[in-house]
Amino acid sequence: MNAPATWVLVTGASGYVGSRLTPYLRAAGCSVISFGRSPARAADVVRVGSFTSPADLERLDDLSIDVVVHLAGVTGDAAEAEAIEVNVAGSRLLLRTMIDRGVRRFIIASSIAAAGCLTEEFLPQELPIPASHPCLSANPYGFSKYVVEELARYLARTDRSLEFDLYRIGVVVSDLDYRVDLSSVRLPFCQLGTVPIGTVLERITAAILTPRGPGARVANLVAPDIPSPVSTIDTLTVVLGPRVGSLDLSAYRRPGKERAGLWAVE
Repeated sequence: MNAPATWVLVTGASGYVGSRLTPYLRAAGCSVISFGRSPARAADVVRVGSFTSPADLERLDDLSIDVVVHLAGVTGDAAEAEAIEVNVAGSRLLLRTMIDRGVRRFIIASSIAAAGCLTEEFLPQELPIPASHPCLSANPYGFSKYVVEELARYLARTDRSLEFDLYRIGVVVSDLDYRVDLSSVRLPFCQLGTVPIGTVLERITAAILTPRGPGARVANLVAPDIPSPVSTIDTLTVVLGPRVGSLDLSAYRRPGKERAGLWAVE
């Protein structure tokens, strides 16, 4: 007899990542509940609503949910009030509601912006940038994503049965061979931190199918190589100018690492 399918609630299921994740999960044997402002195609169950609304969340009460994949939220151009209200307070409401009804596993879309890369002044404390890099963000979106990471850590401390996998996702691109035009780079540690959509789908699905146990974990979800026509050191020299001198670039002088990415990956 086949094991029962894992029921996965996907917020933001009608967005760029969510609309591709839904059929991908179903092909992997999961049953998918889409939850968002617009109906998502290919889901087994569709609920239209906002994760920031207690009334909308009540519409999920009749459903069996094993895992929550939280993709929804406001993005990088959000104002401070909106970023805090939606990404922080709304996410807390969603997580607390799901925890109280018995869900124990959560996969959450964070962002490389949590480190601070959405401001031109940002320089990382180390390279490649680890997932543990502290929040230096002066941008409300990046700050809100970091606060959600801390929220997950807090919740994991309050209940040792909870499992959170948070991914600091880079700029999602469709082309495996995507290359950045260096003349257009204004936010180098953001624009040069890309990840193919296929990699995002694979990683989230793997986290669902092979749970790692209780706790809160943060990982970068970025391509291992820099999306540039030249080496990493040459790229940073071009886009940063004199500021490159303040960075330790020794990681990119090692054999085979000349084109390694700016973000550390597992």
